[in-house]
Amino acid sequence: MMKTIGLIGGMSWESTTLYYQIINRAVAERLGGLNSARIVLASVNFAEIAAMQRAGQWAEMAGLLADNARKLEHAGADCILIGTNTMHKVAPQVQSAIGVPLLHIADAAASAIRAQGLRKVGLLGTRFTMEQPFYAEHLAQFGIEAITPDEALRNEVHRIIFEELCQGKMLDYSRHVLLRIADILAEQGAEGLILGCTELPLLLQQNHTTFPLFDTTALHALAAVDFALQETRTNQATAELQEA
Repeated sequence: MMKTIGLIGGMSWESTTLYYQIINRAVAERLGGLNSARIVLASVNFAEIAAMQRAGQWAEMAGLLADNARKLEHAGADCILIGTNTMHKVAPQVQSAIGVPLLHIADAAASAIRAQGLRKVGLLGTRFTMEQPFYAEHLAQFGIEAITPDEALRNEVHRIIFEELCQGKMLDYSRHVLLRIADILAEQGAEGLILGCTELPLLLQQNHTTFPLFDTTALHALAAVDFALQETRTNQATAELQEA
């Protein structure tokens, strides 16, 4: 039986729509017909989250996300996704509050990076993701080194995310800025680039560059599909063997 995916979204809702599309399209592709995913969604008000981020109120945010995770579990979720990279700073607190797996976004990114045999990658995201150690340290557990641009460029990436992408603005100029930053990081030894904010794939996709991009939104969503369909696919394989 297909398992139920619990998604904490709204951070921002622009990227939450990507999660919903990617998950459902993948389920339909793998199972065929009219199949779609079993999803329960808790969508927060991002304005409140962003204000707490600016104030450094991480304990309060951990409590808020943990409460939402518990609600999703009680609603029948078999796993939980936090639909944002930055808020994985409080992933340990959220996991400790629930009895089902929290699928970590950096695990999904690391798996894809290791699959390509890369060891050093650029990391773009919010200032919190780029400047605080929680994300780079998680990647380091997989033997992956993450490098980030200088302060001025970090500020520009942060601005693009909050002032443009989270508000539905996709500007060609900003795409060129991100591509230039990718070139700079490549010159510093990066072998690929993590789109470490779930809004960045709205603006930058692999067809824009030959530099390997790691779309954390898609990778995270597909990890959830793998989890949800594992039992279903096993049952299908067993049935096929029995028929043979």
